Amino acid sequence: MNAAGFHLAMYNFGQHVAPLDAPEVQGFLRREPLNFAAAEMASGFVGRSGYDGEPGPESWGLQVFPRFLEGSRFDTGPSSLSLWRDIESLMAFSYAGVHAEALKNARNWNAKNDWPPLVLWWIEAGQRPDWTGAAAKLEFLHDHGAGPQAFTFKQPYRPDGAPVEIDRARVKAMVEANAPGQSDLLAQLKHIPV
Repeated sequence: MNAAGFHLAMYNFGQHVAPLDAPEVQGFLRREPLNFAAAEMASGFVGRSGYDGEPGPESWGLQVFPRFLEGSRFDTGPSSLSLWRDIESLMAFSYAGVHAEALKNARNWNAKNDWPPLVLWWIEAGQRPDWTGAAAKLEFLHDHGAGPQAFTFKQPYRPDGAPVEIDRARVKAMVEANAPGQSDLLAQLKHIPV
């Protein structure tokens, strides 16, 4: 899909089944650097926000969380905020390689929630989203369903607001193009317990 002049923003948010220092979520924490490395090598990756006080990229504003965290036993939840060239490049990264392995095992680390796990929206190229706006987009998606301002892979939209079909052949080609860069990371995963 041609999205000239725009980038696709992606925000995801969940809750772990246990605190970060608990054994139940160590598989997630050990995979996180590999997932970030795979994203940074993926075709179509534009950038991602870091986290305040942690090594890596600069944080895109103060990290806040959606209202879904309220009333839980946690102060934070696993979340990420990134920019991609288009839907196909994000899909190729998300459902193949290192990230697909993490998705396959996510039920071991993450609680089942009643909100969408992620939200997508378009932003002008050269701009970047912030955590506050991203959390608001996820809440909007939960409250109103998919639309041009906040959507999912299942109901995607173009930057002009029109519904769009994802180019599955392009996704497949991008998965194949990304695969060689992930081979070392996938080899490392074989030695990391779930």
